[in-house]
Amino acid sequence: MKGILTLITLSGALSGAAAATSYPLTITDDLGRKVTLKAEPKRIVSVLPSTSETVCALGLCDRLVGVDDYSDYPQQVTKLPKVGGLYNPNIEAMVALKPDVVLVSQYGKLAEPLTQAGVTVIAVNPETYDEVFSKTLLLGKILNREAQAKTLVGKIKGDIARVEILTKNAVRKPTAYFEIDPTPYSIGPNSFMGVLLTKAGARNIIPASMGDFPKVDPEFIVKANPQLILGVDARTAGARPGWSGISALKTGKVRDIPAELNTMLGRPGPRLGQALMGLAKLIHPELFR
Repeated sequence: MKGILTLITLSGALSGAAAATSYPLTITDDLGRKVTLKAEPKRIVSVLPSTSETVCALGLCDRLVGVDDYSDYPQQVTKLPKVGGLYNPNIEAMVALKPDVVLVSQYGKLAEPLTQAGVTVIAVNPETYDEVFSKTLLLGKILNREAQAKTLVGKIKGDIARVEILTKNAVRKPTAYFEIDPTPYSIGPNSFMGVLLTKAGARNIIPASMGDFPKVDPEFIVKANPQLILGVDARTAGARPGWSGISALKTGKVRDIPAELNTMLGRPGPRLGQALMGLAKLIHPELFR
């Protein structure tokens, strides 16, 4: 019996060792740069709210030593030093925190000045639905939390599947326009938000050819005549030239997005399933009575 227990213990130890990341680790980041981490990062700065959430969901909130101005979840990160944002970064503050790695977006041009200051920078920026999962796994590898990353991906997919079971029963799936900025900017069907819109039981009026987060000609929206408008209030939408004749306005199917849900929907991270649930309730309240 003792021999069997020893074998089981040894097997577990070996499998744990196999799952561990080996350092030095070289990866290609979202800027196409080859970056080498000499050792497991113990001091992490995150300059993306979704990345901050993912780091915490991997059980490493205590390794975050600084975050961007918009990171606000979980509550623990609100107490951390703020280092600006992608477009108004405080490079000096980041360097002063002596991070082992700074996790950035592919936007904002932070990599060069931080690298020149001797800081290791990795750009991890999910934009498509599938990238939410692949980049979560990549972060797991970078931070030596591969097993936790796989578990997290499974949880997110499970949360999403539970909502899909309900929305598949929707009798009608309305054509929808989702506004993320009054310029107006919208979401393409292949972006992570676009996939959520489809999974929530709507049909996106924006074609894939326009891109993932396109600026849209208001006349295109009028011609598309969506049955549902999301992300703007009815008064604002109705005041726009030609919009009063859109089906969604005529039938009162214009829905502004509550602030907390809007934040979740804009972050390609661990709360994607919760975001989908909130969106599905807006589109198909009849399924949740």
